[in-house]
Amino acid sequence: MTALPEVGEDGRARYTFRLRVSSGARTALLGEWDRCRWVWNQCVATSRAARRAGEKCGPAGLDRMLTGWRGEREWLRAGGSVPQQQVIRDFATSRAKALQGVKARLPVRRRAGMSRFKKKDLSAPTLNYTRRGFRLKDGRLHLAGGISLTVVWSRQLPADPSSVRVYRDSLGHWYASFVVPAEVQPLPGTGTAIGVDWGVTETATTTSDDHDLPHPEYGKKAARKLAGYQRMMARRKPKRGRAASKGYRKAKRQAAKVHKKIARQRQDTARKWAKRVVTDFGQLAVEDFRPKFLAKSTMARKAADAAISATKRELINMALKHGRDLWLVHPAHTTMDCGRCGARTKHALPLSERTYTCTACGTVSRRDKNSARVVLVRAGLTPADADRGRPDGPPVRRAA
Repeated sequence: MTALPEVGEDGRARYTFRLRVSSGARTALLGEWDRCRWVWNQCVATSRAARRAGEKCGPAGLDRMLTGWRGEREWLRAGGSVPQQQVIRDFATSRAKALQGVKARLPVRRRAGMSRFKKKDLSAPTLNYTRRGFRLKDGRLHLAGGISLTVVWSRQLPADPSSVRVYRDSLGHWYASFVVPAEVQPLPGTGTAIGVDWGVTETATTTSDDHDLPHPEYGKKAARKLAGYQRMMARRKPKRGRAASKGYRKAKRQAAKVHKKIARQRQDTARKWAKRVVTDFGQLAVEDFRPKFLAKSTMARKAADAAISATKRELINMALKHGRDLWLVHPAHTTMDCGRCGARTKHALPLSERTYTCTACGTVSRRDKNSARVVLVRAGLTPADADRGRPDGPPVRRAA
């Protein structure tokens, strides 16, 4: 099994393939992860101590410390140096995000990337290797330390990978995610544009009635089955300090299977919809909606089931892959402006009011449809009225 390539803004793509892992290779991977987890925890402890002492502890200093740690501990030196160095790189990135939150004076719970200790039973194994830490030979993936893995090749890589991430999911399945230069596959021009507005009643409402994405409600459909497995887990929950029973582990795996199926259904629906939109339209204006605040509202469950962020990400990836122009438009006042004359209401519309009525030109339309047209006009993809101009100017993000 493989996921479709995920194209990033840096011109690189990820190809993910399933791995067949033998018992010996599994033991070696888990041992490598134990060493990497120890390095991460040492970085967390060292960073906290340096912060309390008012000292700086950057990636270069942690690299030097890693050399010392490997020299003092034979069991750590037995593992590959590449994944351990990559752990320090990941830690530095996480710490930089945390410092940005501190500078912005955000509360602790809102600071992104806060470094925490990784516990054995709560953190999934993830190993990152650069080019000098792995090689592909005879269709197999060979990692540093003599670890050999069988890759289920469902397609050929378009180029030699620059790095690979080996990880395990909640079901115990192992995957290899290769990073390669993105291969743009341009589509024929259409000369048409579309505006996309995100919501909860409908995941995506567009200026084209044929391209709206209704709420699939995959989570709601599987809620009863998932609740049954969760009750089984609650009845069999082991006491503190005791190993979990076979029934508990079985129920936990069944619940993980349901979650995995829901995630794949959402991803499949989002990709098919994004492919259809990108194929039919050459220019896309997308609301830059970030639904974090919905997690604290009464619509939290339905918003999570809609997977707005994941759908938005798939649309951006698909536009980058096929060379389409894409604008991200700030969502402020998109529900208050009129998509035809540009007039703005004096008061914000309550969520219960689903029809937009313009007091200036008398236009009556569905609330989400009007917002989609506002997004399209703000991106400058339709002729603007003389009074409004084109407020957003050049595109916020354009596909490569």
